[in-house]
Amino acid sequence: MNDTNKNISHPIQKYSSIQVPSGSGMLMLKIYLDVLPRVRKCLKFWKNESEQIPNHELRKQALLSIETKAFHCEGGSIYGLLAKGEIEQTIHFIVAYQTISDYLDNLCDRSTSQDPEDFRTLHQACLDALTPNAECINYYQFRQEQDDGGYLIKLVKTCQNVLKRLPSYQIVAPYLYELADYYCNLQVHKHVKVEERVPRLKAWFEEHRHKIPQMKWYEFSACTGSTLGIFCLIAYASDPNCSKELAIKVKNSYFPWVQGLHILLDYFIDQEEDRVGGDLNFCTYYNSEQEIAERFIYFLKEADKAVSQLPDKNFHRMINRALLGVYLADKKVNEQINVRKTARQILRSCGGSAFFFLWNGLIMARIRYQQIFV
Repeated sequence: MNDTNKNISHPIQKYSSIQVPSGSGMLMLKIYLDVLPRVRKCLKFWKNESEQIPNHELRKQALLSIETKAFHCEGGSIYGLLAKGEIEQTIHFIVAYQTISDYLDNLCDRSTSQDPEDFRTLHQACLDALTPNAECINYYQFRQEQDDGGYLIKLVKTCQNVLKRLPSYQIVAPYLYELADYYCNLQVHKHVKVEERVPRLKAWFEEHRHKIPQMKWYEFSACTGSTLGIFCLIAYASDPNCSKELAIKVKNSYFPWVQGLHILLDYFIDQEEDRVGGDLNFCTYYNSEQEIAERFIYFLKEADKAVSQLPDKNFHRMINRALLGVYLADKKVNEQINVRKTARQILRSCGGSAFFFLWNGLIMARIRYQQIFV
């Protein structure tokens, strides 16, 4: 991966007849053999790029986003399996797009400003990355730190170059933008001045509550904070026969339930870290650990129900349980007594497959940095 375009410049090949895995054993085998090596190659490339960033603070946050959030790229890249023969280019997109998200989240979390215009301009990169011919802007124009040596633009253009070769891009584009718009708005609202965050998020929820199932404002916010729906749409758009009907089904399946489950788990394991850092954490708004367990189990059931209408429904149900496994295998779970107890309660309600993915999540965590950062 000598430059951002070299490994994604090949034309789209005929959509493969390779079967998407429908059993947990085959899924994990494909993750180890087909997904993780590609992800780690991409992450190594972006780590090398981030080390060249001239500005100290931008370089620090770019490196931290890769070194501490590599599992986001690993998990998201599982959707490359849905792209079958186009797994290579799909993982290029997923790793680049997720790296944009994690990098910008770091910049906003540890920001020298609390300016919503700054956050919105930074996250214009997420929208431009979904628009093949979009002209990149100075995404840092409202903040002190400026010189990233072209790092963010390289990430955006890598995503654009994949989309230019995606046969069904025009079919999925409206739904990509809808999910990305939710995501970008969340990043603005949750990073402004502390006293403005909850009022802004509640007002935003009121604008949308008539369009979503019954839930609390902080659960809606969680549903908007995931990139999984985008990755799933990109993978299916590798098929020239992808239909508008399928794109709508994917969007409606992943938003809100699968994405909500994903981000609630993310916040669940970060509770102590966010408390120390003074960051907003949606799980703190639940009344008890018991309520957290009950709502997470409910989200899982609704996520399973939602994806049952999709092709490869067994694959998508396994992803729901893999989310539990990957997040609850994180070392941060064992460092928090209440989190550890609640995690066990959630896992017991989810059957053996969740424990299978938990075990594999522990293995992946053990070998992750040895393989990426040597």
